[in-house]
Amino acid sequence: MNVFCLFLGWKPCTNMKYYLIAGEASGDLHASHLIKALRREDADASFRFIGGDRMETEAADSGTLVRHYSTLAYMGFIPVLMHLPTILRGMTECKKDIASWQPDVVILVDYAGFNLKIAKYVKKHLSGIRTFYYISPKIWAWKEYRIKDFKRYVDEMFCILPFEKEYFEKKHNYKVHYVGNPTADEVRNFKEKASIVNDDFLRHNQLLQSPNPIIAILPGSRQQEIRDNLPSMLEAVKPFMKDYRIVIAGAPGIEHEYYTQFTRDYDNVSVLHRGGTYQLLYNATAALVTSGTATLETAIFRVPQVVCYKTPLPLLMRWAFNHIIKCDYISLVNLIADREVVKELFADRFSIENIRTELSSILSDADYRNSMLKDYDDVATLLGDYSAPDNAARIMTKLINNPNKAEH
Repeated sequence: MNVFCLFLGWKPCTNMKYYLIAGEASGDLHASHLIKALRREDADASFRFIGGDRMETEAADSGTLVRHYSTLAYMGFIPVLMHLPTILRGMTECKKDIASWQPDVVILVDYAGFNLKIAKYVKKHLSGIRTFYYISPKIWAWKEYRIKDFKRYVDEMFCILPFEKEYFEKKHNYKVHYVGNPTADEVRNFKEKASIVNDDFLRHNQLLQSPNPIIAILPGSRQQEIRDNLPSMLEAVKPFMKDYRIVIAGAPGIEHEYYTQFTRDYDNVSVLHRGGTYQLLYNATAALVTSGTATLETAIFRVPQVVCYKTPLPLLMRWAFNHIIKCDYISLVNLIADREVVKELFADRFSIENIRTELSSILSDADYRNSMLKDYDDVATLLGDYSAPDNAARIMTKLINNPNKAEH
């Protein structure tokens, strides 16, 4: 960084060096949009990153993919343990690469287990490099002890859920930036153009053949989630198959054939090839959704939904949720609203009968349906209409150039 220009108070320096780390598909998506926004603020910016195909495409002429996240993205105790040498080797390579390249800032995107260790290394061993965290890990739900590491090793935190600002600042006295929600941005941007290609989408997926409205099923993004949730979801919608088209959103990274073991006994069920979830929600009348970002996407599309999530040892999981997990809800919709907007049928409340009853209410009770849609509008208001990557990029570049002028 050109310290001399900062000292004199000249216009912001450009040609900054940004090192980003994203450890999964959603992080790759959000980080790619942040790279695009940073390039608008700093046309001569250069990037190195651990990430995925989207980041590589966005930074094609100004950045280098050091390692693909797929070589590090393992979830659960056993998979992590089995691949621990690979993960540790990737972490060592990442540290050496940062030390060699000497970026102006390291931007960490979610993925706390890996990224907090990188932040600690940078702050302890590489003076002059700033650490920014874009998309806070959900420590308000569990692992709250990590707040100590954020305070020690992260210079600036950029949050995407409105309640996180109060959580960090009032409960933990840790100043953060709320920049808006990138999922809300992405859905809004999609909806502006969706109608142009909608007929082609319906025709391509053979959804014009029937006038029946669509019930969307979003059973998760990992094979374990799909295996646990999809059979019960399909059984729950069985009485509605005569009057509705049932369409399953295929997840990125999951082969189309994987779904056929669950759908072969149903005639009126189709599987949408991966990548078309937004277009499916744009056309859906109702949805069954596993917990996660998909619940928020469904709400912003204003599709009434049932949140379904099967867990092992359901009674034990309910006890853990009531006594260990430090939040009242599992879906982002309810967490943002701070009240029950959508039914959460998980752990001991997950059953075919409960899913079917709730779906029937959504489809047949106009007052109930409209009440949910009104609550969705309240959630959208709470999220705001900020462009999260643009807002974050503007604040980040300003902070790099003048660390003493933070915006909160």
